[in-house]
Amino acid sequence: MPSEDLQARFEAAAKAATNLPQRPDNDTLLKLYAYYKQATAGDVQGKRPGFTDFAGRAKYDAWKKLKGMPEEVAKKRYVKLVEKLQALG
Repeated sequence: MPSEDLQARFEAAAKAATNLPQRPDNDTLLKLYAYYKQATAGDVQGKRPGFTDFAGRAKYDAWKKLKGMPEEVAKKRYVKLVEKLQALG
């Protein structure tokens, strides 16, 4: 898949993710977040949020699990997950 095509599909999936037929469960939302961050920002950065920031910690941990994953792979997995969620709706 050419990188321009992948980029276009990724951008379309990012828009579609805000309009899914039904809200995904929290684990799926964390996967979407982590794939998106890995695809757009690379490996996790910054300090892990404090223990009172449950959502922040969950997001950080989900993103950290993808450390080392190439941008292209993260984009492909993000697109695939959004497409799957659209089909479930």
